[in-house]
Amino acid sequence: MLIALACTSASHALQIVDARDGVAVEAILSVKEPTRIRIEGAPITDVFGNIHSSSCGGAAAGASGSPGSPVAPLSPAVNPAGEIVVECDRDKGEIYVRPVATAGDGAAAGKPVNLFISSAHATFTLILRRADTPADTILIRDRSVPPVPVDGRASSGPSSPSAQHVRAMKALLVAMASDRVPPDVRVDELNRPVQLWAEARFALMRRYEGRGLTGEKYLLQNVSGVVMVLAEQEFDRPDSKAGGQVLGVAVEHHQLRPGESTSVYVIRRGGER
Repeated sequence: MLIALACTSASHALQIVDARDGVAVEAILSVKEPTRIRIEGAPITDVFGNIHSSSCGGAAAGASGSPGSPVAPLSPAVNPAGEIVVECDRDKGEIYVRPVATAGDGAAAGKPVNLFISSAHATFTLILRRADTPADTILIRDRSVPPVPVDGRASSGPSSPSAQHVRAMKALLVAMASDRVPPDVRVDELNRPVQLWAEARFALMRRYEGRGLTGEKYLLQNVSGVVMVLAEQEFDRPDSKAGGQVLGVAVEHHQLRPGESTSVYVIRRGGER
């Protein structure tokens, strides 16, 4: 089942995670680079999990109540069985995490990392799935808190341009995934091979155009002999100079056994054809 659309930026990767207190949500954790985690509009105050080590100092260091200072994780200096290294940015109330390298243990290397991230108002459960991706940022957005407009003015609600834009993207994604295409969206059947990785067979199956957006539906098959883990950020790339800016990517199945396939959906803004 397709459950998420990861919005992208031309300047940096960003995973926006809509979360609620006590509800587990998934995100991608880079296996080689640090991953930044922050909560929208609030500092991180506590981190709980199977922590290997932390440079945040003792728990008392964050107990002063300073609004920008997260409380350090309650863990020993080094936990040999720990899964993750945590570093704190006290001024910004953010953390940086990196999984501990596991030599020769394929099962441990593929095991998700579970973290509990707390603010002053809620505790969010993150299931972090490891992937060989660049450094990234996970932004936790508390769905129980109304969004604060950037300019400080009251939001115009569902009719605001940003809301309309997001609705258009979601509508196009649903159309591509369900094959129920509205009459004002043109569909081109392509079935065009695209060079991606040696371990994958990748093809552009259809292109959808309408409402100022271009959608692309790809089919990816794992032709290697090992399990493949996918992340949306790996598909944030133009296929031509006229391809248009990538606005969002959705992957139907993030983990593929040898021979298995998944659909990949890319939504772009315009683009010249």
